[in-house]
Amino acid sequence: MSVGIIGQAIGLFAVTNVDDLLILALFFGRAAGRRHAVRDIALGQYLGFAAILVVASTAAFGATFLPERAVPLLGLLPLALGVKAAVQAWRHRHDRDEESESRDGGPRPLEIAAVTFANGGDNVGVYVPVFATAGIGGMTTYVIVFLILVGVWVAAGRFFATRPLIARALSRRGHVVLPVVLIGIGLLILLG
Repeated sequence: MSVGIIGQAIGLFAVTNVDDLLILALFFGRAAGRRHAVRDIALGQYLGFAAILVVASTAAFGATFLPERAVPLLGLLPLALGVKAAVQAWRHRHDRDEESESRDGGPRPLEIAAVTFANGGDNVGVYVPVFATAGIGGMTTYVIVFLILVGVWVAAGRFFATRPLIARALSRRGHVVLPVVLIGIGLLILLG
């Protein structure tokens, strides 16, 4: 493993996944105080990102896994999840906090994976040429570094969600912000 490739992988991951920090903080804010929240969010993030890596690696080897005109349709996943979250927030807008928390089990791993994968459609477009030119050894280095950094991103998302000022804002407005962010991501992907 070359230090240069490791540095490039860190930079590439950070640039292409900055938006995931906000989404992870929102997921952690929504799941605050719930049992297994960290496990579920980390599992979902890893599943979604692993799917991104599989698609990018497959495409880098020359297979056309996903037609280019189908990529914008990935926006339907976060859009649908955002609409679902908005409907839930609307239905429970007058509930006491404890009642709504007991009904809402927080984000599930497959929901998080779907959002991560859909949000990573642009990542695939960036990773494919990098993987294709890096060769097997370089691509392996990128994948290993990326998978390590997913854990760092999950920890950072949790860190941001547990800062008192951010945690208060997320607990007060997270149920509104999450659907807005998911719907926005979905629309950007669809229209992009």
